[in-house]
Amino acid sequence: MNERIPEAGIDERRERFEAAPKEANGLSLDGAKVVKDASTSQLYEHAIRLDEGLLAASGALAVDTGVYTGRSPQDKFVVRNAGSEGVDWGAVNQPLEQAAFDRLLADMQAHLVGRELFVQDLFAGADQRYRLGARIVTEYAWHSLFARNLFITPAQIGSAWTADRTVKPDWVVLDLPSFRADPERHGCASSTIIAVDFERRLVLVGNTEYAGEIKKSIFGVLNLDLPRRSVFPMHCSANEDEHGNTALFFGLSGTGKTTLSADAQRRLIGDDEHGWSDDGIFNFEGGCYAKVVDLSKESEPEIYAASQRFGTVLENVKLDPVTRRVDYTDTSKTENTRAAYPLKFMPNASPDAVGSHPTDVVFLTADAFGVLPPISRLSVEQAMYHFLSGYTAKVAGTERGVTEPAATFSACFGAPFMPLPPSSYAAMLGERLRRHGSRAWLVNTGWTGGACGVGSRIKLGVTRSLVRAALAGKIDDAPLKVDPHFGLAFPTAVPGVDAAVLDPRGTWADKAAYDDAADKLVAMFRENFRSLDTVSLAEVKAAGPS
Repeated sequence: MNERIPEAGIDERRERFEAAPKEANGLSLDGAKVVKDASTSQLYEHAIRLDEGLLAASGALAVDTGVYTGRSPQDKFVVRNAGSEGVDWGAVNQPLEQAAFDRLLADMQAHLVGRELFVQDLFAGADQRYRLGARIVTEYAWHSLFARNLFITPAQIGSAWTADRTVKPDWVVLDLPSFRADPERHGCASSTIIAVDFERRLVLVGNTEYAGEIKKSIFGVLNLDLPRRSVFPMHCSANEDEHGNTALFFGLSGTGKTTLSADAQRRLIGDDEHGWSDDGIFNFEGGCYAKVVDLSKESEPEIYAASQRFGTVLENVKLDPVTRRVDYTDTSKTENTRAAYPLKFMPNASPDAVGSHPTDVVFLTADAFGVLPPISRLSVEQAMYHFLSGYTAKVAGTERGVTEPAATFSACFGAPFMPLPPSSYAAMLGERLRRHGSRAWLVNTGWTGGACGVGSRIKLGVTRSLVRAALAGKIDDAPLKVDPHFGLAFPTAVPGVDAAVLDPRGTWADKAAYDDAADKLVAMFRENFRSLDTVSLAEVKAAGPS
């Protein structure tokens, strides 16, 4: 393929090499061959030339992420210096000494000499007052395309998000999958590393091909920077109705955050990361990163169509070796198959990716025990409690070593990305819920009629109907029943939904077994809450299960 590239294309790349940045935030690219701000088509050509992926029959680029099919949180470290003041040190935010980071940076710079690198200058944050510039430097062309899809390009700024197109790199991310860290020399846990220096504003990623590390590193950066500017950063999706009424959907991977926000009846603001300022909410990103396991045109038509387009990156999705047609049911590699595509691929995408103060805040949990109601109305204190708890079932493939659903707690529905103590984010949530009168809901997208392996997963159509009813105000005056185990008030009647599914205990054949399972989950909630920094939130603790 190299020999068939037109001479004009080679000349253009030479010009890009000469104009490429040489240093930013302490990272030097001297000695590397840099391809700067390549277009989607050019990155396709590079990826195929470098044997990084295959062209699917649909036009999407199909890639394999190697050993890592999910994030590697145990390999993430934060440099302990003046820039990381206030960080909640521990298993989530593991400290790294400045000297170890400096050695890592020097070794990675030596490693990139002579290599071809791809640089994209992009934005994070649809609201220009809080937007940051991100320079993404990658060894793989498809990683550069991934970043181009997930963040906001200068072209988007110049059209829908009208503002200055010039990207001034506030942060730099260097991603080198071929670099293997040395735990003894670099102070890390393995040959894989994700190291963040808030003072130098630099992220170093090595020995992982999973592109999600790039996306989540910038999210983690915003989660420390924005609270300092009175903005609440959130791991949530968002959409709005035709009147501008906005809803937020919090949840970990696999709980339905992307799916439920991609509602044909509402405009999509974003599918994963947002900020809540004094003026409303705004998307951090310019794209979507959807799970596509068992994806079908019938169940999720908007996401299905977006995943079939030229420009989309398909991660670990299997192709027929001859026809190159996609098989979304093949999970032989992982269940964490993904599609990364620009927000504009969604037919109902918001043109400016901002919204008003939310009328509704929805917490999604895939309850593996099958004991939580399909939907519950929460008080402000209960909302803070469940936000702090972040209970769900970790879906197979989302992280290394997880092969089947397992109960887990992740504070703020995104603990791996939260540098500050969880109570800091919970306080911001509570203050905004009270100030704006937002309704709060807990929605179980997990199991009913029994625990995982006995009961069945709640049907997507049922969950959609419940969420639509809640957002439309059709549950506000519904009769409520309070669950004795969790103290959750759930409706006993919702238009268009079989009342039999609303009471979780009633769906179990063995009521005593339900009570036992509920008691076990209550104990898990209480044990988890004791480990959180919630000394000043006694009223929130009292709102939890008893």
